[in-house]
Amino acid sequence: MRSNRILFVHNQLQSFVRIDLALLRERWIVDERYESSKRINPAAVWSDVRRADLVFCWFASWHSLFPALFARLLGKPCIVVVGGYDTANVPEAGYGSQRGGLRRRIVRTIIGAATRLIVNSESAKRETLANTGAPDGKITVIYHGIEPITPSGAPEREKIALTVGGIWRENLLRKGLLPFVQAAAHLPDWRFVVVGKGYDGIDDLRAAAGTNVELTGFVDDAALADWYRRASVYVQASLHEGFGMSMAEAMSAGCIPVVTRVGAIPEVVGDVGIYTTNAPAEIAAGIARAAAGFDRDVPRHRIMTEFSLARRRAALHAAIENALHASGRPIESPVH
Repeated sequence: MRSNRILFVHNQLQSFVRIDLALLRERWIVDERYESSKRINPAAVWSDVRRADLVFCWFASWHSLFPALFARLLGKPCIVVVGGYDTANVPEAGYGSQRGGLRRRIVRTIIGAATRLIVNSESAKRETLANTGAPDGKITVIYHGIEPITPSGAPEREKIALTVGGIWRENLLRKGLLPFVQAAAHLPDWRFVVVGKGYDGIDDLRAAAGTNVELTGFVDDAALADWYRRASVYVQASLHEGFGMSMAEAMSAGCIPVVTRVGAIPEVVGDVGIYTTNAPAEIAAGIARAAAGFDRDVPRHRIMTEFSLARRRAALHAAIENALHASGRPIESPVH
């Protein structure tokens, strides 16, 4: 007997998308559909959906509209992972599809067509319920699984405060990049490092950055892991956060988190970090507190026990099996 076939749809192979793709391929035949632009071929999507037993989409946007609608027309289960730009409404940062217009209608159409929604935190579930009108019974919370980063083993960390995020205008406040670099003026003996590719907000960030701020641009996974191992503190001064993948990765490497109490951040950090506001002086004060003798093994232990790949794998596999069963499709022998 053949294995069930899953159509996996995404528009960017971010680390969490790549992890899910690998986890699903452990058990099923998975056809990956990557949409790099809004120029989508509906006939090709229709053909892909017809071949599949289940459609799995990462985020509700242009790339997942036709797959979700075609799955519904063909009576096939469709799981959509939501809980980022698609469900957000943060006008002060110019962020979120739920601020209105065509994007909002597209997201709600996809959510209506999906048979199951997955979100990565309780905060993301609350936001989805409040902003999109999705029914509670359609949503399952499954936390991300983190690939832990082995610390360097060095007894001392460098005086580096690190944050990670693409540098575009909406992220200056949404991800707290601007107040992070402004905090550098309060700790002149520290290096403040922003890792992330620069887009339309790079000039604004450079203008606010002092001499102890470094903007690295894009780095590969190995270089990013090295920054996590060298930094003493990881700062997430966000206004909105659906989970905080980079923050969790940094914690797994032994960084002390200095964070705002928004979105899913308290769910991930728990009581093993320093909470602050996004005011530059208070971020700096939080960094100084975090560097004063916190046990680096504590945040690492939290990530490895609460957000393991094994937990993500088991929950995702169960969600897909349940969706196949509910649709009346047989659950066929897995890939070995």
